[in-house]
Amino acid sequence: MSASEGDARKPPVIFLIAAEESGDRLGSGLIKALRERLGPAATFAGVGGRHMAEQGMTSLVSIDGLSIIGFMSIPKKMPMILRRIRDATDAVLAAKPDVLVIIDSPDFTHRVARRVRARDPSIPIVDYVSPTVWVWRPGRARKMRAYVDRLLAVLPFEPEVHRKLGGPPCIYVGHPLLNELDTLRPNADELARRSAAPPVLLVLPGSRRSEIKRNMAIFGETLRLLRAQDVPFEPVLPTVPGLLESVRAAAADWPVQPKIVVSDEDKKAAFRTARAALAKSGTVTLELALAGVPMVTAYRVTELEAFVARRVIQTSSVILANLILGENVIPEFLQQDFTAENLAPALRDVLADTSARQRQVDAFARLEEIMSTHGKRPSELAADNVIAMLR
Repeated sequence: MSASEGDARKPPVIFLIAAEESGDRLGSGLIKALRERLGPAATFAGVGGRHMAEQGMTSLVSIDGLSIIGFMSIPKKMPMILRRIRDATDAVLAAKPDVLVIIDSPDFTHRVARRVRARDPSIPIVDYVSPTVWVWRPGRARKMRAYVDRLLAVLPFEPEVHRKLGGPPCIYVGHPLLNELDTLRPNADELARRSAAPPVLLVLPGSRRSEIKRNMAIFGETLRLLRAQDVPFEPVLPTVPGLLESVRAAAADWPVQPKIVVSDEDKKAAFRTARAALAKSGTVTLELALAGVPMVTAYRVTELEAFVARRVIQTSSVILANLILGENVIPEFLQQDFTAENLAPALRDVLADTSARQRQVDAFARLEEIMSTHGKRPSELAADNVIAMLR
């Protein structure tokens, strides 16, 4: 057997980098799908969290503290981020992988990818989850061509965006929420509960401590106004264990006490029975839309962040479902419009049988078809594309 034949049969080494919870979950699903295709001999190394660890990957660099939100958070954490970037880059080069997969968190992962490309151009680089070039900094798309060989998109409109902007080759592999449709859609009894009185109202103020601090008071005042207008509802507030005490403290003086749930099973059950939702804008709004739950959304950042955002954001909506549908069916109240006086009447409309509610219901029925991956799981499509890039 020749040396080249021996190299061809060598089990592949795949290096993955995820810097926060959502990317860690994606990485876990990708490792599982890759193992199914490549067999147990494939080697996985990288940077990640507990979900990737459950798939047998030991993180070579800690991701603690790398979760970043808001423009103002980055400078404060930059010394630590730069140190971790150097460590992650060195780990990639030491592993000499057959492919590097960077997952979301572009402020971290793209810096690693650029350094790896500069020091070893032979390593193929796959980016799983596009930066939001369709929202702001569109020039990033063209710059990515220098260090990303293939981009795996989770939103169906992104390949066309990158084609127009001159970005790297981009392939739609499907959003991970498509894997959860069965747990989000109601059965007959749960569907009946959506129409029963009092209707279940999901309250989703966010999954970060800063969002709880910023949003809970206005959400509570919104519920007070609804109750003062004799609007019936049963509030359910899903959160995570680490925020449970903060959420309880923030909701202690609400005139209408929500049922607080922390397990993923209870959260999904609430989604299946909810008639409407009041939510902080973010990925959860797409989760609600796929579950068929009409909603009102809100978000507020610091004045400096808002000042910057107004000058760089290039879309008419920040709601993913609106962008995928191509129309603003979900109302959003941002910055100075984020008030209980604005939220309460909009929420009353989606709790009742109104044209505003029906417009959302009809639009959500189209989402699954628009986002379809034609029977293949997103993680499987992502794995196929990673394997295609192995050197």
